[in-house]
Amino acid sequence: MSEISQVTTHVLDAAEGMPAREVLVSLTVQRDSAWITVADAVTDDDGRVTTLGPARLDPGTYRIVFDTRRYFAAKGRPAFYPDITITFALTDSEQHYHVPVLLSPFAYSTYRGS
Repeated sequence: MSEISQVTTHVLDAAEGMPAREVLVSLTVQRDSAWITVADAVTDDDGRVTTLGPARLDPGTYRIVFDTRRYFAAKGRPAFYPDITITFALTDSEQHYHVPVLLSPFAYSTYRGS
């Protein structure tokens, strides 16, 4: 079994009231003025990604990009937001950062989870 990464996510589809399966997720880090890919993953049957990069990351500015266009297209639904990009500061390389998303075709919300 793979080790849980320092950054994880959970995506729930509020319109369907269930986990958002098979959402493409990308974790990037900002280095100078460029964004460098750390890891790519796909949400599992429970809408989770627990292996999004390594177990420890250096402090810095990171972002998670969720490919909602592909997810909603597969369901035959429009997507007002073709992707959701969440930028956050990883300040402690010893802490776990959980970034969940609640989405629908025309809205989304997020928070720092545990």
